[in-house]
Amino acid sequence: MTETNRINITICGDGGCGKSSITLRLVRSAWTEDYDPTIEDSYSVTRTVNGKPYSLSLTDTAGQEEYRGLWSAATLHSDAFLLVYDITQRDTFLGLEYFDSMIEIERETRAEMKRCMPVCFVAGNKCDLSSRRQVGAREGLEWARNRGFGFMETSARERVNIEETFALLVQRVLQSRHEKLHQTTHLPTSTSRTKPLAPLYAKVEKEASSDSKVESESLAERIQMRIRGWWDEGVCRWVC
Repeated sequence: MTETNRINITICGDGGCGKSSITLRLVRSAWTEDYDPTIEDSYSVTRTVNGKPYSLSLTDTAGQEEYRGLWSAATLHSDAFLLVYDITQRDTFLGLEYFDSMIEIERETRAEMKRCMPVCFVAGNKCDLSSRRQVGAREGLEWARNRGFGFMETSARERVNIEETFALLVQRVLQSRHEKLHQTTHLPTSTSRTKPLAPLYAKVEKEASSDSKVESESLAERIQMRIRGWWDEGVCRWVC
């Protein structure tokens, strides 16, 4: 498979937020309740997009602070970043600021080298644990929107929005590559961010405050319309 058919995705977030669970749900259709801190694991899964096979190389990074020095090495060739937090643990949401700052450094480096900017997506994981929610869907959406990132709430346990999240990541990477190939102007300055992409509302329960309700009743239909016909089940393999 050629490099143009390979998409590198780095999954980041604090320890215990469910990064590995999301990854394993996509790659192996498996879920485990046991928490085993990850230093760094790599996986590969194949998906078909518009009739072409794409190899998704997934790097599941360490969330523990003592291993964060290793994180920068995983970002060098990433086409996309999936920033994960646990909706039941507010600290993991606040921890996204660290990873966002690291991604911004990577953006500045790529801008100077006139390389394609990475796509970023935020996943509020464990949305099945609504009774323990500490971070509202609206708050997560606004955090992502303010940075031009995509947004989705997910549940690795219940397999909610896992395939859809990665489908949209792939679509946005391909869009970014297409725009880079056809752009006629210079890249933004090192302090600029990529063009904001239309945010997606999460499929979550309605929140108590009417001001923070998320209009999501048609999400499933919109997602299916966007991915139908080009996001097919592929062959999965685990890479150590």
